Amino acid sequence: MAQVQRMSRLMVKTLRDDPADAETLSHKLLVRAGYVRRNSAGIWTWLPLGKKVLDNISRVVREEMDAIGAQEVLLPALLPKEPYEASARWEEYGDLLFRLKDRKGGEYLLGPTHEEIFTLVVKDQVASYKDLPVMLYQIQTKYRDEARPRSGVLRGREFQMKDSYSFDTTDEGLAHSYALHRAAYQKIFARLGLDYRIVSAVSGAMGGSASEEFLAPAAAGEDTFVDCPSCDYAANTEAVTFALKPVDGSGVGPVEELDTPDTPTIETLAEHLGVPASATLKNLLVKVDGEIVAVGVPGNREVDLGKLGEHLAPAVVELVTAEDFEGRGDLVRGYVGPQGLEKVRYIADPRVAPGTAWITGANKVNTHAKNVVAGRDFEVDDYLDVVVVEEGDPCPKCGTGLKLDRAIEIGHIFQLGRKYADTFQLDVLGQQGKPVRVTMGSYGIGVSRAVAALAEQSADEQGLCWPKEVAPADVHVVAAGKALQTELALDVSEKLGAAGVRVLVDDRAGVSPGVKFTDAELIGVPKILVAGRRSAEGVLELKDRRTGEREELTVDEAIARLAAE
Repeated sequence: MAQVQRMSRLMVKTLRDDPADAETLSHKLLVRAGYVRRNSAGIWTWLPLGKKVLDNISRVVREEMDAIGAQEVLLPALLPKEPYEASARWEEYGDLLFRLKDRKGGEYLLGPTHEEIFTLVVKDQVASYKDLPVMLYQIQTKYRDEARPRSGVLRGREFQMKDSYSFDTTDEGLAHSYALHRAAYQKIFARLGLDYRIVSAVSGAMGGSASEEFLAPAAAGEDTFVDCPSCDYAANTEAVTFALKPVDGSGVGPVEELDTPDTPTIETLAEHLGVPASATLKNLLVKVDGEIVAVGVPGNREVDLGKLGEHLAPAVVELVTAEDFEGRGDLVRGYVGPQGLEKVRYIADPRVAPGTAWITGANKVNTHAKNVVAGRDFEVDDYLDVVVVEEGDPCPKCGTGLKLDRAIEIGHIFQLGRKYADTFQLDVLGQQGKPVRVTMGSYGIGVSRAVAALAEQSADEQGLCWPKEVAPADVHVVAAGKALQTELALDVSEKLGAAGVRVLVDDRAGVSPGVKFTDAELIGVPKILVAGRRSAEGVLELKDRRTGEREELTVDEAIARLAAE
């Protein structure tokens, strides 16, 4: 017996107009269709219909996690400071952490993610290699103090997330646990009806040796990823690499200084000299944990500070200020060149390869230098991919020009390795009777974010259009007005419920058929069954919400059809 929900009793209030503050399609439709309501910035109330969709996604996640042998637990959201201080994430998270004190002055946080606490749980519960491997997961509310919560439930300060963790004694075991999660995620997102891509990612502050993201392409996405039209390469823009290809610079003449008055920018320099920006070398000064570092990229490219930060994590990267130039004669604002820099670490993009020649600052006011050759006139301390990826950049696998797309991150998997095990000395007794350090994996799915991603991908001009697996009901029965239609709608709804079909029936009195039909389209249940003009004959109209196809069926035919789907 499945549930029959009567809209005359259901707490749902649909809206004709978009919320004034809504920018994304999912934000507009989830509010208009009565699935969520804003409580405050980045904090949302899940109303009955929305809670059903959220629970259906959680159910699918649980089923697939259970299928790979993962065990569900529930950790507290209110967490002590000490474990996060030990891992350095108390500081690394910065303003993203919700921090609070109890009445005795003890410091706590609201959990943004739980690597530290899961590690301590296993340290307490597991003693021998015989107890491993083990995979644990939870579906829980997480908290991050976003500076600009936006896009409805896509980027909130409070959100639902499934996070799981694997614990193994060997790197081979970790690779197996990672593969199990990767396959489980593919099944989860396929069952949810999401269009997604698996892309290479960087681990950043999370640490570890391998990292992949699951991205749902959508115009509202805050992530940019690259896709190769000729091969299977796909990656987060922060993970795209460019091969270092040294060239022969032996034929380049000696360095020459050029008089370039009032040319502190690449644009003014290129115009003054009549050269393309790509012939110049841009040198961006940043501070890494307070130390000045120069970053060199071709003049026609921009430094991706997020990418740079990921490469240098957990170090803090920030731009220099005017004060940082004081007392530094080798740092001339607007005219910095890598040659002659004193005690400054120089990082370069692989495009600044050994042998390449550049026009760059001469470390003198109103002066630049040409024929400055990498490897001859200056040395690069570290080569890192730090430019903003552009459409048409070569694919690292096949060389074809890459395409850029927007997407919503719905999942992320990491091979963490021993970062947290080292922090908390997570050892077990090995087969040889000696302590063995455990290696870990971390795997996340944004459950509430998946609701928004599905809304973004499946909605049409009329409203939401849920896949059956996550929809709040299997069929939306509409009584088109009169008492006879309402009586038939309620009767067929009860029979459908008895046949195991989840039903939402619009039995509201005093509501016009037009409003009911509009609400049915907006709410987005996969099938719409109308008790209309042929109700006296026992004939109903069945409509497929996605395709718009309609057909007339008797009550028995409708019940048989819907029960079989």
